Amino acid sequence: MIGAPNLLEKIMDLGIQGKKALMAGGSAGMGRATAERLAEAGVDLYISARREERLVAAAKEMSERHGISVTPIVADSSTEDGRRALFAACPDPDILAITIKPPAPNGNFLNVTPDMWRSSIETTLVGPIEIMRNYIPGMKERKWGRIVNIATFSAKNPMIWRLLSGPARSALLNYTASVSREIAPHGVLINNVLPGMFRTEGFDENIEPYADAFGLEPDQETCLAHFMEHNQIPAGFLAEADDLAPMAALLCSSLSRFIVGQNIVIDGGQHQSIF
Repeated sequence: MIGAPNLLEKIMDLGIQGKKALMAGGSAGMGRATAERLAEAGVDLYISARREERLVAAAKEMSERHGISVTPIVADSSTEDGRRALFAACPDPDILAITIKPPAPNGNFLNVTPDMWRSSIETTLVGPIEIMRNYIPGMKERKWGRIVNIATFSAKNPMIWRLLSGPARSALLNYTASVSREIAPHGVLINNVLPGMFRTEGFDENIEPYADAFGLEPDQETCLAHFMEHNQIPAGFLAEADDLAPMAALLCSSLSRFIVGQNIVIDGGQHQSIF
């Protein structure tokens, strides 16, 4: 049909070309996939991560692929020093997306210690809150902002072997639900994406603790077979990072102007709830 490509291009325009976007945790996995989608939309992109070599390589690849500026920031955003480095390198983003390395699966819940809880809370709750708290005032002043947390569906779907991941993120959902209503009148929106079972670099790095949690041999084939049997995903497969990235990018865009304080589950149907 004549004109269809131009129409499609117009429909898919996220309306954020030239805006400044920070993807905290953007060198791999769902963070990298989301950063790629933002880069496609033509933003001025900043990405952070702890591993310098992988981060710099990712920034170079995205810059060359999409023809935009991509600035790497070596920082662990779960620490105060890391957050200071983040804020200094990118003081005024219009778009903020945050993901963190998921805590390792736990074994017997009785063996989860106070120090393990403190580490989980510092990484998955305090870190994201402090980043948002730093950037929200500037977004409010500019009358436009988008914040997206890539969290976990175990925040809504309790899982005994993910105690160090779910509860702290449940608190994050509570926090963002409250704050999002406060700042929405200023054009600043917070939403969360809650991924279920994804096959990413983080998944592969957690094979050994997963095996420990369930008393399995620590090899990928054994753990993957147990994982699929244990998790009963109606879609029938483990997702890839780019199964989440389009939704995250949409929530970062001008098209999401009426989406406020939502928690969007992307899990292949595993979480059996209508809310």
